[in-house]
Amino acid sequence: MQHDEVIWQVINHGHCSFKSKLQMQNFCRNEYNVTGLCNRSSCPLANSRYATIREENGRIYLYMKTIERAHMPSKLWQRIRLKKQYVQALQQIDDYLQYWPKFLVHKNKQRLTKITQMLIRMRKLALKTRVKMVPIATKKARMERKKEAKAETAAELDRSIENELLQRLQSGTYGDIYNFDPKLFNKALKSIEETEAEAEAQQEEELEYIEGDEDEDEEEEEEDEEEEIEYLHEDEVDIDEDEDGDMEDLEGLRSDDEDASGSSGPEDEDDDGEDATEGGQAGGRKAKRRQGSGASAPPTAAKRRRRGRVEVEYEEEREILRPSAMHAY
Repeated sequence: MQHDEVIWQVINHGHCSFKSKLQMQNFCRNEYNVTGLCNRSSCPLANSRYATIREENGRIYLYMKTIERAHMPSKLWQRIRLKKQYVQALQQIDDYLQYWPKFLVHKNKQRLTKITQMLIRMRKLALKTRVKMVPIATKKARMERKKEAKAETAAELDRSIENELLQRLQSGTYGDIYNFDPKLFNKALKSIEETEAEAEAQQEEELEYIEGDEDEDEEEEEEDEEEEIEYLHEDEVDIDEDEDGDMEDLEGLRSDDEDASGSSGPEDEDDDGEDATEGGQAGGRKAKRRQGSGASAPPTAAKRRRRGRVEVEYEEEREILRPSAMHAY
């Protein structure tokens, strides 16, 4: 049979694992204590009829203990889930603790109010973004920094050794006396090929750039040549005077030939007459051409060059075809 007064005397004057003694007041660490204080009315062990409020995962529950279940520790506490609405939860406490001591009813309502306010603050804080403070182990961080520094030095040493061995291998220091790892050998060859390919690609790009500049320069020169077009006036160029000069030169040559050859026979005179008639017809044609050229617009530089070439060829033909006529005179 359970006797509450005897239990309290033993706990109060003896040893209790839940008691925390301070200078001002004693506190109770039992999770079912409704007030958190160590006294006769608030002790969950020294009261066979007891009730408290607890929160689990955001939900509030009412725990009750009665004397009828004292002989079954596994079923000693009865748990009832309260509603989320504060007013409805208060009404449930009144209903379930209707004939209980007023002290327990009042303390349970106070505990319900505090827990409800705590949950409201938790929901508000969860919506806000806050900086999470994380403790740092200074000793561990210092050890990790030292390890990182040692690892970096070791890695640099390994790289330098690898580069030195590769240079010796490329220079042929070892020759064929060692059997190297094929993976490392292939890796070295690939690295060399990649560097050579990059150098060739860079040279090709430079050549393409230079060729492109040359093409641009040539195009600019062609454009400049095409744009250099000049128009000359009649005072600057006189084609008829050049032709008259050519005719005077031919007459001078004829007079020289006459002096050298002397007089000729009647047959030669006939030939000369025929040649003279042919020359007169050619002179009439030239005169017509001069009239037509005088009426036209002033020739361009390109036309002047072409006409000059034709005149040279025509003079050569006349020199070849006219020797008989010149001897006739």
